[in-house]
Amino acid sequence: MSVVVIIPARLGSTRLPGKVLLDRTGKPLIRHVWEAAAKAGSIKRVVVAADDVRVLDAVLAFGGEAIMTGTHHANGTSRLAEAAQILRLEPEDIVVNVQGDEPELEPGAIDDAVAALIAGEQTRGGCSVGTIAVPFAAGQDPGDPALVKVVRAQDGSAMYFSRSVIPHDRDGHRSRVSPADGLLRHVGLYVYRRMFLERYVSLPPTPAERVEQLEQLRVLEHGYRIAVAVRDRAAIGIDTPEQYDAFVARWRA
Repeated sequence: MSVVVIIPARLGSTRLPGKVLLDRTGKPLIRHVWEAAAKAGSIKRVVVAADDVRVLDAVLAFGGEAIMTGTHHANGTSRLAEAAQILRLEPEDIVVNVQGDEPELEPGAIDDAVAALIAGEQTRGGCSVGTIAVPFAAGQDPGDPALVKVVRAQDGSAMYFSRSVIPHDRDGHRSRVSPADGLLRHVGLYVYRRMFLERYVSLPPTPAERVEQLEQLRVLEHGYRIAVAVRDRAAIGIDTPEQYDAFVARWRA
């Protein structure tokens, strides 16, 4: 069994075009992500799944591994599945889906998600996916629909993901609610066996997935389980010019 990180990297971006190749730090953004992922102790290989030859060339130029995938994919998971097929990964191999716009990714998050999947397979009723959640940081608004929330069951598996605040604070005591009460932000890092990844992309979209626009709900709605490891903090992805500016400032500092 191997643990392989695959980074789906799409050149197009509505709010920040070409963001994976932005290089005001002296490195393209995708290199920062690749280097961070490569520091995880549990992995054997990091591969960028590109949709444009410019991304492929940028990764190869710094010595990383990259492959070309099609331009038809509706989401990163679909691109991931094609990449796993091209790489001829074994059914039992573990695939880590890392977002291509998180240059400050903590390598330990990958290790924790891998461990969550393996533990979930053995002790949580057969979890098929591992992922990460963190408490809300100071200044983050739980009501922001761009920040996805997750509620866990007592065994650590996911009960539901939503763009709305969950659990709902019926009595209006939200200021007193702590992470121990279940208010957690989901981090979009996923771990699966290659065989489940193939199964996932064959599943039809589901009602809650379409309403919330959250791919992971397809897993739950089809009866599979997701193991959720909780960490103290996590990096925020870069979606806007302002977020990239802030990252560059932190890097230079």
